[in-house]
Amino acid sequence: MKRKINLRLAFIAVVAIVFTALATTVIFYNLFQTQVREDLKTNAHLLMETEMFQDVYRQAGGSDTSAISDQMAQFDSGRVRITWIAPDGTVLFDNDVSASGLPNHLDRPEIQKALKTGEGESIRRSDTMNLNTYYYALRMEDGTVLRLSTQARTISSVFLTALPVILIIAAVILVFCILLGHFLTRQLIRPIEQMAENLDDPACSPAYKELQPFADKIRSQHENVLAAAKSRQDFTANVTHELKTPITAISGYAELIENKMVSGDEEVHVARQIRENADRLTNLVSDIIRLSELDHKELPHKFEQMDLYQAAKDCCDNLMPLAEKKSVKLTCQGTYAGINGEKSMIQEMIENLMQNAIRYNKKNGSVMVTVTIDDRHPVLIVEDTGIGIPKDQQERVFERFYRVDKSRSRATGGTGLGLAIVKHIADIHSAEISLESTLGVGTKITVTF
Repeated sequence: MKRKINLRLAFIAVVAIVFTALATTVIFYNLFQTQVREDLKTNAHLLMETEMFQDVYRQAGGSDTSAISDQMAQFDSGRVRITWIAPDGTVLFDNDVSASGLPNHLDRPEIQKALKTGEGESIRRSDTMNLNTYYYALRMEDGTVLRLSTQARTISSVFLTALPVILIIAAVILVFCILLGHFLTRQLIRPIEQMAENLDDPACSPAYKELQPFADKIRSQHENVLAAAKSRQDFTANVTHELKTPITAISGYAELIENKMVSGDEEVHVARQIRENADRLTNLVSDIIRLSELDHKELPHKFEQMDLYQAAKDCCDNLMPLAEKKSVKLTCQGTYAGINGEKSMIQEMIENLMQNAIRYNKKNGSVMVTVTIDDRHPVLIVEDTGIGIPKDQQERVFERFYRVDKSRSRATGGTGLGLAIVKHIADIHSAEISLESTLGVGTKITVTF
């Protein structure tokens, strides 16, 4: 991260230096051009107004070119070239070369503008010498044109001349930016590193307020990971304990038979115990596998439109023999309630709720299954007249392997995973579960879709 930030800061510095150099060169060259043109214009007006030029102009009268040349040669123009041109374009005087050898200047842009408007300007580039020539022409009262010109380097020439200095300055600035970027990066990253070091301390707030949501999210995820790890550890311990009990019982009874310690009258009892513990072991393994499948929420589900009441009614029919065996009255009532769900899962959830209501019921008790619509939401209610759940344990009944009455649960064949499976299935279908229970009176579980 530090390397990336430093490289990007260095890149920004290089781009800034290049653009600054180019922009500065263009701006100052434009100012330079403006100044050159203003100087030519000023010099032309000053020259026209000088006493010597006025004398030459009056004496020559524009008719005697030799006299004009002799008189104009007296002017010291320095680096400025002075040309006097007749209205027809004939060069009357030039202080740089002989006027007789110069071609007609009537086609020159600055001359045409001066003849039309009184003054004219133009710039011509010499690619061979890499120079620009600036012209300013001023029309006199008699129609002749006074033209001044000077040469200056082009912008590319100016830039190439200044390039070594620019490169040196750029190198110095670049080194400074890299050092400054390294220092700023270290200052920027340090609070993040401190936050990472003190991630478990809620009192440690990030130095940057923009990082507060990120820190809260990381801490929340960290706590969830720890909770999941503890839950997984507890689950492993519970699975080991739950599997060990029936296996130990089966092993013990098998050892009695092996050592011929079981008489003929006890063989039926021992065989029953082995079968019951084997059934319990099978149910336990089946529920564990089912929970593992439900934990993988990314697995595809075949959701379809289905009738919740019909699913409840089918489950009631399937569990009627179990209810009769336990001397419990099982009834189902309700109305059509369409939901979008996986039919096998919904039936599994309903059966688990009904099995719990039957197993933990009283003799001659009852279980009422109701399907209704509440505020356009399908609702499943399973209500029993069973042993009930103490108030302090109601929040834990959906935990894995949690049993309110451990001895009764094992005696009825419960694995302690039924309600955990119910909770998983409800979550997959975005349903909410609520529980109401009174000890010794009964329990009511409501699932709202």
